[in-house]
Amino acid sequence: MLRSAASGLSLMDPAIGYAFAAVFVLVGLAGMVLPALPGVPLVFAGLLLAAWSDGFAHVGGFTVLLLAALALFGVLADLMASAFGTRIAGASGWAFAGAGVGAVVGLFFGIPGLLLGPFLGALLAEWLAFRNFGRAAKAGGGAAIGLLIGAAIKVAVVFTMFGVFALAWWID
Repeated sequence: MLRSAASGLSLMDPAIGYAFAAVFVLVGLAGMVLPALPGVPLVFAGLLLAAWSDGFAHVGGFTVLLLAALALFGVLADLMASAFGTRIAGASGWAFAGAGVGAVVGLFFGIPGLLLGPFLGALLAEWLAFRNFGRAAKAGGGAAIGLLIGAAIKVAVVFTMFGVFALAWWID
């Protein structure tokens, strides 16, 4: 069922929009543990699409703005947690970059790679830059702590977004 722009904001059958929204949310949930996928923004995109699919009848503009603010907070907090983890360990920018490369390479090695990739990437990059294993190990540990803190923040933000969306849906 198509609606014209004059009669509503949705131009597609809501069921199609909900299906695509579910795909975005599911891929976003995978992005909570896969560093190559922007999990929080994909979850937000899915929730926005779900709201748009019925012309914002259940979830209105204020709720969408609140969800956008939560998504922005989640992305920024994740970046800050990663930087914080490497910085509290006294690591250089090389370690931060190495943790990012390690996270991407770790994707190819399943769950162990996802957990060890940032640690090993930061350790290797710091060791190559300074040839000091103690400093490199500390940088790797800091990167791992930052990754865990960032993941915890992303999970908390996404579940908060789900709660806000569900509350708005059922209150209206």
